[in-house]
Amino acid sequence: MVTRRVLGALLLLLLASGEETAIDKSKPTTVPPEQPRNTCHGLLNMGQYDNFYLEDTAECFKKCGPLENESCDLGNLQRYWLDYETHLVENSTEEKMDLSFLKTFVKNFSTNISEDLHFSLTPSQIPKQLMEDQHKTPDRVRLPRSLFASLQSSKPEVRLAISILDIGSGSLFKGPQLSLKDDGSVLNNRLVGLSLGRMRVSELAEPLEITFSHPHQPPNMTLTCVFWDVTKGPTGDWSSEGCSTELGAEGTVCRCNHLTFFALLLRPILDKATVQALTRISQAGCGASMIFLAFTIVSYTVLRFSRQRFKSEDAPKIHLTLSVCLFLLNLAFLINVGNDPKGSKDTCWVLGAIFHYFLLCVFTWMALEALHLYLLVIRVFNTYFRHYFLKLSLVGWGLPALMVIGTRSANSYGYYTIHDKENRTSLELCWFHEDTALYITVHGYFLVTFLFSTVVLSLVGWKIFTLSSATAGKKQWQNWKGLLTLLGLSSLVGMTWGLAILTPLGLSTIYVFALFNSLQGVFIFCWFIVLYFPSQSDVSSSSGPARIEQTHTMSQE
Repeated sequence: MVTRRVLGALLLLLLASGEETAIDKSKPTTVPPEQPRNTCHGLLNMGQYDNFYLEDTAECFKKCGPLENESCDLGNLQRYWLDYETHLVENSTEEKMDLSFLKTFVKNFSTNISEDLHFSLTPSQIPKQLMEDQHKTPDRVRLPRSLFASLQSSKPEVRLAISILDIGSGSLFKGPQLSLKDDGSVLNNRLVGLSLGRMRVSELAEPLEITFSHPHQPPNMTLTCVFWDVTKGPTGDWSSEGCSTELGAEGTVCRCNHLTFFALLLRPILDKATVQALTRISQAGCGASMIFLAFTIVSYTVLRFSRQRFKSEDAPKIHLTLSVCLFLLNLAFLINVGNDPKGSKDTCWVLGAIFHYFLLCVFTWMALEALHLYLLVIRVFNTYFRHYFLKLSLVGWGLPALMVIGTRSANSYGYYTIHDKENRTSLELCWFHEDTALYITVHGYFLVTFLFSTVVLSLVGWKIFTLSSATAGKKQWQNWKGLLTLLGLSSLVGMTWGLAILTPLGLSTIYVFALFNSLQGVFIFCWFIVLYFPSQSDVSSSSGPARIEQTHTMSQE
């Protein structure tokens, strides 16, 4: 009986277990989703260098960019390609690799060679060895014989790997400076790798030479030979230590004393950080000039009511008008720089037109200052003109207005940007969007007025120093006063604007131009004070600055 009950209980348990198993099998099984394969983390393909893995990893050159959403580990990816150079020498049996983004050449060379080794680096071709008497390709590398001779004591033969790697326009091998500071780019996005495997070569007695060809040096750009330094920053960065740069008409020669990945770094002279620094300098200088120009205007107003001759003389009126033009130009500049150019289109062209108008007014009145100086000091006789200042005003205010109207009718005002070589924005403001009008109405007009002013100032300087040499006694003091007078007059005729011609010489001249030109209002105020508030010795002097202004009066209104 007990046995039957036990058997029955066991039977029930088995049946229950079967039902439970059947129920569980009938339930849908939840399978965890497969994680996406992210090659750009740089770990999946690490150490694997078959064509499939090389092409798979090379996709990250496109995916890893500042505008892409792909999650990338730049350090791992860069290490992958650096290790690949070592793999070519230490483990690979292939002597050539020809992929769209990668060209490699690997070969054993004796350390006992009698001449330098030359190789072509044509981007679309596999690197190949060139004989001494062969035609040299535009892109090439020369490895000095002394490099191999220094290795004779340790190895009779070495394996050399040369590679050309196209890194694309993404973030790989750009480094913290290029990626974060928006500071430049790698020329043609091309790296040249030279490796002897795990053998580190540095401090060469005779440097190797790599020639990178390019049609001409891009405008407003600097070229620097660099190598990839894995010790800089968390993921490595470009460095020029141990490398020199020799610029040529058709290419740049890089000389370096070690082996690694090399490139030619293209940096805009006016990169974003530089433009911001220049803008701050200009804003500070313009602000200071506006203050001193306001003092000049107030001083003239006071003198006009306190001194009778100020109501009839033309020279103070011309100085005042130039000061007003400069004040309004500086104000227009500060408003333009502080305005968002991407706002209203109509507002933008109005700001551009106003800025253009006052700039042309400044150029015109500086030329009129030179004309007045010519009549006052050089011509001297037959200089009477009826309604002289009125005629000057018609030219000084009217000619710029006609030029602005013509420019506006050609629809030349609008959104203006300064870009670097990679077409990244460095500065935005409302100005010209059409270069032809800019070159004609600004560059061309400035050049004409500046040349005229320079000729007049040269003649005046010649006359000042000729008179000083003819004056008996105190010759050295007279020369100094003549020089200071000439410097004061140069601020009136706009010689500081001439520094713009020197800006192609380098970044330092750009800073000098921005500083001195933005302070023109300060210089004019100093001249005004010296001229119209002279000391007693200056009044009695025969060659002081006051004498030039007081020798002749032209106004007969």
